[in-house]
Amino acid sequence: MPSPTNEKQRLGWRALGPGFVVAATGVGAGDLIAAAVAGQKFGLAVLWVVVLGAFFKAFLNEGVSRWQLATGSTLIEGWIRHLPRWVSWYFLAYLCFWGFLVAAALMSACGVAAHTLVPSLPIPVWAAIHTLLGAILVWTGKYALFESFMKTLIAAMFVIVIACAIWIGAPLPDLFSGLFLPSVPDGSAHLLLGVMGGVGGSATLLCYGYWIREKGWTGATAQRRTWFDLSSAYFITGIFGIALIIIAASAQPGDASGSALILALSERLGEILGPVGKGAFLIGFWCAVFSSLLGVWQGVPYLFSNYMHEIGKDKSDAPINRSKSYRGFLLFLAIPPLVMLFFQRPLAIVILYAVAGAFFMPFLASVLLIMNNNKAWVGEMKNRLLSNIALICSLILFGALFAFEIARRFF
Repeated sequence: MPSPTNEKQRLGWRALGPGFVVAATGVGAGDLIAAAVAGQKFGLAVLWVVVLGAFFKAFLNEGVSRWQLATGSTLIEGWIRHLPRWVSWYFLAYLCFWGFLVAAALMSACGVAAHTLVPSLPIPVWAAIHTLLGAILVWTGKYALFESFMKTLIAAMFVIVIACAIWIGAPLPDLFSGLFLPSVPDGSAHLLLGVMGGVGGSATLLCYGYWIREKGWTGATAQRRTWFDLSSAYFITGIFGIALIIIAASAQPGDASGSALILALSERLGEILGPVGKGAFLIGFWCAVFSSLLGVWQGVPYLFSNYMHEIGKDKSDAPINRSKSYRGFLLFLAIPPLVMLFFQRPLAIVILYAVAGAFFMPFLASVLLIMNNNKAWVGEMKNRLLSNIALICSLILFGALFAFEIARRFF
């Protein structure tokens, strides 16, 4: 038996990694904007939504890792082998739509962030630089280098945004009320569900299984380590989201949409905190969107390559992150979406993307409820009561978001 001291050391900072990577990957431009809009419109009263979103995402991600630790197979391999064929076909269609459009959004956000910091180059050029740098890093680098780079970006964005939130301040009674006394202001339901759904990612949750495999975390003995990794990461993600809402609620940027809201927020911080506050916030925004781009570039091709291997379309013996299907999907993410910087998104694709994206979280919760409760598949590592309650609540809440999205888009 390891001593408590040794166990504490094994679960220390250096043991962490994949959880922070998956959480940072999920903090994309859209999630930052949704949190900023919520803070701008409804103030500190909606802080509880970020906490609840981080809580549910931690349980969803833990379910992904638990299946893999119990069976030795990824969740994608599991549902191809055990669930109806339409499940895997749906996911492949979703992955292609989501991958293309989220790649375009991330490279655009990186372009906006970099252009704001260094305006000598136009946004499309900065976007192309970021996407190509990300592709080169993933193509040539090993996971350890990628994780170290991601940790650096995560630490920078966390420290900067938290410092801005503390600097700008918030009334303590309102802060505690927003965290511990849930309320739903009039007209806020759809936005709050969107913030909850955005905390910590969507399809990128599945990447966690491949990143813990890179770390050599396998078998039931690694379950405690993965839970410590995920709970630490989502705690920090929740704090980051809370800080962003505090900043938006206190600064009250002018009416704007998309990335313009973040820029308006930085301008208000410049008026309140001075040039240092404005510059620091923009650097934090850049760290957030570039870390998200890197996480998608490195992690999402695993999903496609694993799928191709499992159905027998890629029979390469090379490591998965060196296979043709992995590198092919990496190029698919890095190059074709560049055209979206010059043309407006086709309406039909946007609608399909929104619907598919809204459906993914209840889809994942349903899959985990089915697969991780089957003792014949996962043995003694089947879901406990708390996990099932969290998954059922996730299914209800994210299912409501899906229904809102359908109603908003089609009716």
